[in-house]
Amino acid sequence: MINRPLHQIAREIERDWGKVNYAAQPYLEAMHTLDSVKDNYYEDTAQSVVLYFLCNAQTWRGVVAKRIKAELKGMVR
Repeated sequence: MINRPLHQIAREIERDWGKVNYAAQPYLEAMHTLDSVKDNYYEDTAQSVVLYFLCNAQTWRGVVAKRIKAELKGMVR
């Protein structure tokens, strides 16, 4: 299975999640610049960016949120 680019996932998250949690926002912004969990965002790995996003996205709920969170978790495994 080919993973979608992180920047594409980030766009979908912003379309679905009206008011993004302030703690998740920096990680979502970082995801806009990334293609893969193997990339780097300055000194951080993209994998850590995704994991921090997931930790701070607990208030994002719904069908789309559940699907995308599962997709992201699958990417970092």
